[in-house]
Amino acid sequence: MSHGRAVALMVLVTLLWSIAGVVTRHLDAARSFEVTFWRSLFNAITLLVLLLPLRGAALFRDILAGNRVIWFSGLCWALMYTAFMVALTLTSVANVLVAMATGPLLTALAARLFLGHRLPARTWAAIGVAAIGIAWMFGAEATMDSTSGASLLGSLVALGVPLGSSANFTILQQRAGVAKQGGEAQDMLPAILLGALLSAAVTLPLAWPLQASAHDIGLLALLGVFQLAIPCLLVVRLSRELPAPELALLAMLEIIFGVLLAWVGAGEVPSGSTLAGGALVLGALAANHLAGRRG
Repeated sequence: MSHGRAVALMVLVTLLWSIAGVVTRHLDAARSFEVTFWRSLFNAITLLVLLLPLRGAALFRDILAGNRVIWFSGLCWALMYTAFMVALTLTSVANVLVAMATGPLLTALAARLFLGHRLPARTWAAIGVAAIGIAWMFGAEATMDSTSGASLLGSLVALGVPLGSSANFTILQQRAGVAKQGGEAQDMLPAILLGALLSAAVTLPLAWPLQASAHDIGLLALLGVFQLAIPCLLVVRLSRELPAPELALLAMLEIIFGVLLAWVGAGEVPSGSTLAGGALVLGALAANHLAGRRG
């Protein structure tokens, strides 16, 4: 695959990721945990259809054997799937995406704490600037909650996504290090499927009785297939073509696309505090990754 084609596919991935917010705003009756259940269910079905011909029974071998790495990663995926959709039902799309943007910096911090990776000064500075941006956004929301009912809870729930992703990437880095030292390489695709199954199983009783209309189920099936399953598999493939800093930088397009789609497609105008905090977070991420590439 040429570099240009890989970049174009990654831009397509971020565009597919970004449709979740605007699609969720057009649901009729499905709310909160039911939204998560249907999206995770269709995600799991799609992954089964796509992965079973490639992996066969081996797809379930590590899951059924209780492989700790697969189950830990699966729990992280389940947390990300669930927190993202629940947060979208509680607060604005822009707030959710800005909170999620802290993922790369939280991953770097987790790698320092649990794997002993040394962080350059630029990354520490980026973490500090991003923290200021998030605190700015959350502080403004806390003030608004007492007067206009804006949901600080939704933004806090959204932080479950970067926390889950940082834990997930840390264990993946640890396993990659083991493989480089001659240990057994671990196939992590089953963890993506396990996460979808766990998310659907946990949210079903919380969503009962189900109230989604046929219109809602169609939209959530769209999200499960095209916003989640296919992009996740594409990213796994593109990780072999593009360096990690470039992948992370391109992934930030999801925030821009997501806010614009919610603005144009659902009339959801981001608040000034969200734009200001998001600008700090995105600026810190971009500067850190660009400096890393030059290094």
